[in-house]
Amino acid sequence: MHFDLWDSARRRLYRIRRGFSRLWLHYLYQSLLATIVVFVILILLRMEHAVVIASIGATAFIVFTMPRNITAAPRRVIGGHIAGLICGSAFAFVPHTTTFTAIIVYSLAVGTTIFLMVALDVEHPPAGGTALGVAITGFSASVMLAVLTSSIVLSLAHRFCKRYLKDLT
Repeated sequence: MHFDLWDSARRRLYRIRRGFSRLWLHYLYQSLLATIVVFVILILLRMEHAVVIASIGATAFIVFTMPRNITAAPRRVIGGHIAGLICGSAFAFVPHTTTFTAIIVYSLAVGTTIFLMVALDVEHPPAGGTALGVAITGFSASVMLAVLTSSIVLSLAHRFCKRYLKDLT
């Protein structure tokens, strides 16, 4: 049993090393491109949007490490975050005076976002984080602008750079 685990780990490390040596330039290029795009987004946003920024970071990971993945498609990135924004905003208005009711409301925001994304065929996993962040912080025009701007900038980066990007996972 002990040798099987060691052998499995050794084979996995070999595959990682082999993949890295073959694609190291893409790893570097795509990570640098993601850094630049997120930098631009963070300049455009304010730190009061920190909860929403976390889901945008997850979107950047998908767009730049899995550009051929269906969830990296601009329609899904923008549509998913809009669904998260709508559901999070709607549930932010639901009164939640105790910790327990807040947990219920926040959970419903995420669950409803999942339902809406699947129903509209705009599945994008980080958008669940957008729904949760907006439900917690509440709706504002600046949050809406932050989510829309971020998802559009990432989608444009994906659109214009896709031919140079490789799936790294």
